[in-house]
Amino acid sequence: MSSPRKTMHDPFKFWKFLVFPTVKAADIFSLFVKATLLVGTVVSISLLFYSAFSNQSQWFSCPQCDRVLLYGHRKLFKSNNASGDNYQETNVSHILFGIGGSAKTWNQRRHYCELWWRPEITRGYVWLDEKPPETEEWPKTSPPYKVSEDTSMFKYNCSYGSRSALHIARIVKESFELGFDNVRWFVMGDDDTVFFVENLVMILAKYDHNQMYYIGGNSESVEQDVIHSYTMAYGGGGFAISYPLAKELVRVLDGCVDRYSFFYGSDQRVQACMSEIGVSLTKELGFHQVDIRGNPYGLLASHPLAPLVSLHHLDYVQSIFPDMTQIDSLNKLIKPYGMDPGRTLQHSFCYDWNRSRSVSVSWGYTIQLYPYLATAKQLETAFQTFQTWRSWSNGPFTFNTQPMSHDPCERPVVYFLDRVESVGQGQTLTTYRRHVEKGNEGCDRPDYASIQAVQFVNVTSSTLKPDIWNMAPRRQCCEIINSKMEEVVGVKIRGCHQFESVTPP
Repeated sequence: MSSPRKTMHDPFKFWKFLVFPTVKAADIFSLFVKATLLVGTVVSISLLFYSAFSNQSQWFSCPQCDRVLLYGHRKLFKSNNASGDNYQETNVSHILFGIGGSAKTWNQRRHYCELWWRPEITRGYVWLDEKPPETEEWPKTSPPYKVSEDTSMFKYNCSYGSRSALHIARIVKESFELGFDNVRWFVMGDDDTVFFVENLVMILAKYDHNQMYYIGGNSESVEQDVIHSYTMAYGGGGFAISYPLAKELVRVLDGCVDRYSFFYGSDQRVQACMSEIGVSLTKELGFHQVDIRGNPYGLLASHPLAPLVSLHHLDYVQSIFPDMTQIDSLNKLIKPYGMDPGRTLQHSFCYDWNRSRSVSVSWGYTIQLYPYLATAKQLETAFQTFQTWRSWSNGPFTFNTQPMSHDPCERPVVYFLDRVESVGQGQTLTTYRRHVEKGNEGCDRPDYASIQAVQFVNVTSSTLKPDIWNMAPRRQCCEIINSKMEEVVGVKIRGCHQFESVTPP
């Protein structure tokens, strides 16, 4: 009798005589190979279809942004109890907004909230210091309101501040005590904060909401960070607190309000409590306090490599688009944002080698065109079109800046968004029109004549998939599309090729 070891030398021996008693071993092997190839082909086709449909469920293409808000997308981290079909990705229903406001100023500021608030989709309240006049009907387009509890028993010893900081500091506590179901994140902001909610969802979905997270951003002006804190999320720019952290925070918050009575703002008191709990700030660069004065153009035209999450203090800076009101400007920015939220204000730049030109794109907002090959460092650095928040000085800021010359021959030709349209599935075309300042017709040097003849820049791009923010960040690349018309320049934004860089000769 053959030993088991010898039988294993011929894997087809058993099946040859049991199933195919009259077939040769070579034929059996041929049939086996064909069957294996057939099974492999079927599996490959199945995986291809699965991949296509699963990508559709994980990625989104605006203007169907509500789909992202309601259903979310892939998380970078999952909690230990998140498994199988029972796990639901973070979406807007998991966020409870707490907006600090005043009954006296709400009608002047509510238009900022109404730009992003979506009745029946977003959840939360504007927390007022007192009940609004009964003679005025509360706008249906505004978030619903609640009146904060009395804070007269708390100390406030900051000589140059306002006691309104006390009721705003306690918003997260009062929001938590409402007992809403299915809340993963408490997001705080001011009544003049504009949130870009799809991008906020994208950011929060990266983090495990079962852990204690405190997420936000600093001030842009160093003088503010020195006076207040580098470790604090500035409240006007908005910040997010995960549910487990909020549960700890409400336990000690009222004590912090009294212990730190000499602090100026509500956000300082919240951060002081975070320090006692032992949770540090997780910084996300898309939260913008906008602690600057003057023209915010340079800040927005060189946005960091992060989704745009919020803008604050818009009443204290010039309109983001020239010759428009601030609200009209924001509505204009929201149009491209609605088509491609994650790409809004994202920076790309590239060269036209044939004409020795450089182009810098801040998608959905502005284009800068240079008549020479500028370095990548020059193209990525923000023009200082603004001053510091407190002293109206020329710096310092928490990011690098370069001066914007008054001489038109020493600065780029600037274009602002004119229109945006969909040109195919997941494809957008944004058009930017040349901006000519009043009383300044441009540079009369010969090398500037060709780019000043360019009246429009057309930019094509594919919808930016949200999962790109879960990867190591890299600025997207672009290329110049030569046009037969001298007054139009075409630019295509795309992912970068391997070993591609913006390197002049």
